[in-house]
Amino acid sequence: MNKLNSLKNTKLGPLSVGQIIFWTIVLVFALFGFFFVRNIVTCWMITPLPGRAPSTCGTITAGVDGPILNEQGTPIATSIAPPPPVASIPESNLPPAWDGASRITVLLIGLDYRDYVANEGPPRSDSMILLTIDPLSKTAGILSIPRDMWVNVPGFGYSRINTAYSSGEGAKLPGGGPELARKTVEQFLGVPVQYYAQIDFGTFVQFIDLIGGIDIDNQEDLRLDPVGSGRDKIILTCCGIRHLSGEKTLAYARFRKGEGGDVARAERQQKVILGIRNVVLAPENFPVLLGKAQQFYEEFSAGIKTNMPFDTALQLGVLARDIPVESIKQGVIDYTMVALDSVVLGGQDASVLKPLPDKIRELRDNIFTTSGPLSPLAGQGDPTALMKADGARIRLLNGSLTPGLDVNTGNYLLTQGVGVTEVGAADNSNYNGTIIVLHSPKLYTLKYLQAVFGVTSSAQILIRPDPAATVDVEVFLGNEWALNNTMP
Repeated sequence: MNKLNSLKNTKLGPLSVGQIIFWTIVLVFALFGFFFVRNIVTCWMITPLPGRAPSTCGTITAGVDGPILNEQGTPIATSIAPPPPVASIPESNLPPAWDGASRITVLLIGLDYRDYVANEGPPRSDSMILLTIDPLSKTAGILSIPRDMWVNVPGFGYSRINTAYSSGEGAKLPGGGPELARKTVEQFLGVPVQYYAQIDFGTFVQFIDLIGGIDIDNQEDLRLDPVGSGRDKIILTCCGIRHLSGEKTLAYARFRKGEGGDVARAERQQKVILGIRNVVLAPENFPVLLGKAQQFYEEFSAGIKTNMPFDTALQLGVLARDIPVESIKQGVIDYTMVALDSVVLGGQDASVLKPLPDKIRELRDNIFTTSGPLSPLAGQGDPTALMKADGARIRLLNGSLTPGLDVNTGNYLLTQGVGVTEVGAADNSNYNGTIIVLHSPKLYTLKYLQAVFGVTSSAQILIRPDPAATVDVEVFLGNEWALNNTMP
């Protein structure tokens, strides 16, 4: 009671100026906080709340991505454009997977260095060479096309064939210049061209130096211009075998000032291709280079434009090893197969080579056929006899749930003349369908086994070149074969 009386008797003294300022500031912030919080709660639209916001909230949006509402809550028109439609994924430019037995053709493209120097837009092609391989007949061919050939470039009309590359690059077509060049050559010659490969000068020089250079049989006195201004001339004397470094090989392949012009240059370029073949496929070099193929691919990929998968390139390398040089046909579309003419191209007079179809067709068929019009030997002759001629070594591995399937299948195939040398268990028993793995180009055997096991999908055929393998073909027997085989 005494304490209460004491408080009543206590008198507050006058407030100082500082205290007045302090309490004024506190009051202002309190009022501001009250109205701020009230407005947030009243007009809250970030998350759904029951009820409807009052008109005092003004024009608001119904959520983050909703329509704009007026004071009455009705959606109003907006000038904001709708989002663009989702772009469709472009179709793949890759050709169908190679079946390992059909004829395969690759277009090699070299670019015009002068276009790079002049910096006048996408370069034209300087050279076009077709490489073709028929795996079943174990033959190959090389065909060179002059850069001034007058052809129909798909989508651009008639022009020199060397403009196909620059047109495809300039128009930014799918696959760019290489793809349009491939289509142009395919249409011009009337042969399927599955792949293209364009290699820049620097990568070409590095590759030649990496394999130690090449040898060519030179029958001319040549004064070659290396790439780049101010470089000393390269003198190549006649006559005999000459060893060329990367820089010399490039200068030799590009030289066109002498007698014969583009035709003579095409013949030199084919010599370079065969020179590379001789080094790469030499018995002492091939296993080493094949083992480093992945390393080379990664190192040189920046300087190569191609639509050829790495695995297919390996397959072709292994196939090429089994094709003797005398089975490689060579041809150049020369001046006897064309008519010289002048046209107006880009507003200027231009000299072109107009093809004589009958003569070019004769050369084409000589390069691309073994018997019949552009057809490999697949399906010709007795399949069993062709398989036996392959002499392939077969390993059978049981990947099914049926015990002894490898032994039973092996005994059956042996009665048919198939060279089964090994049987055993697979890594697991979960193979639904049979898988065939090809380690060397025993393509008649592949066709025979496809028929026996009913393998129709390319996904069931794996091409894995391996010169060190003890067998040529591995067969992983699946549950489908265990249930449906027709063995006696």
